Amino acid sequence: MNLAKPCIDVGLYCREREAVMDFWQTSVGLGFEGLLKLGGGAQQWRHEMHGSILKLNHRLEPLPDAPPAGYDGLIVTDETVDEPVTMLDPEGNRVTLVQPGFEGIDQIAIEMAVSNVDEHRAFMRRVLGCQQVSERHMKWGETSFFLSTATGPARAKGTALAAPGFRYVTVQVWDVDLEHETALRGGADEGMAPTTLGETARISFIKDPDDNWIEISQRASLTGSLPA
Repeated sequence: MNLAKPCIDVGLYCREREAVMDFWQTSVGLGFEGLLKLGGGAQQWRHEMHGSILKLNHRLEPLPDAPPAGYDGLIVTDETVDEPVTMLDPEGNRVTLVQPGFEGIDQIAIEMAVSNVDEHRAFMRRVLGCQQVSERHMKWGETSFFLSTATGPARAKGTALAAPGFRYVTVQVWDVDLEHETALRGGADEGMAPTTLGETARISFIKDPDDNWIEISQRASLTGSLPA
């Protein structure tokens, strides 16, 4: 993919917004970037992570109980820690703070529990254009992904997008329609066809082999005017 930004964003849905947001700002030390109103009582509280964005999503309608997605944890570089520090936010989402350069992490890393590491690694290379660093370490732009084999009962297909926890990642591209179609031809499943959100962005969703959601975004603030 032709990236408009080399850092991948992370989408997190929560129920207790104030408690969760306080944790990420105070305990993790993320800076608040801004509020994006999504309509229908949904809001996105955006936090900066070394070029990536943690998109903390909250909505008035209660979130359903749902099995976790494959996005299993987040690693954020922090020059103030001497050794890895792992914490859980108020809703049980795992984050680990590490020194920059730890295990080759330049800014953030996303931990993924997948059903088949070999299959997922091949998908990330073929469809997303990721680079392989090691058997379990992939890089998409500057953002690292660490793959491990999921344990416990197999996750059912049809992973919910709007449910508690880390639910999706977002890549910023120059041409969402082109990248969406190319991803489908490469073997990705379609989650949502491209659609324009006012003058802010044009977005789509694809799914990986485990049905995890990946948002493809053409954001006007990065790429200029959007297609009609």
